[in-house]
Amino acid sequence: MTPTDRGADLDAEDTKLVTLARGARGRAAAVEGAAVRDTDGRTYAGATVLLPSFQLTALQVAVATAVAAAAAALEAAVIVGAGGAPDPASAGAARDLSCPVVITTTTDGTVTGRHRP
Repeated sequence: MTPTDRGADLDAEDTKLVTLARGARGRAAAVEGAAVRDTDGRTYAGATVLLPSFQLTALQVAVATAVAAAAAALEAAVIVGAGGAPDPASAGAARDLSCPVVITTTTDGTVTGRHRP
C-alpha cells in the first residue's frame, strides 16, 4: 500500500463509513473496525475476528460481507483503529475487489492516511 495523503477532510459518504466502522469496532470490543462501500452505494461493516481456529482483519470481514451480498467492486474502504498503513491481509482484500482507496483513522475517526491497495 502506498499512502496518498493524510488528514484530509472526508466527504459525507466516507464519514458514514467511519461511523459504521466505529460502531462495528465498539459492538465487538475489537481492535479495529472497518466499513466498505460497493459501486452500487451499499455499505458493509465488520470488526476484527480473533478465534483460536482463525483470525480475520476487520477489513477482511467487511469485504467478505460485501462479497456475500454479491458486490463485485468497492468504491472505498475505511479502517478505524489502524496504526498506519493497512496490513497485507487487509490490503489484499481491498485489492481483490478493485478498491481504489483505503482510508485509515484513529479510534476517534481522525484520518491518518489514504492508501492505494
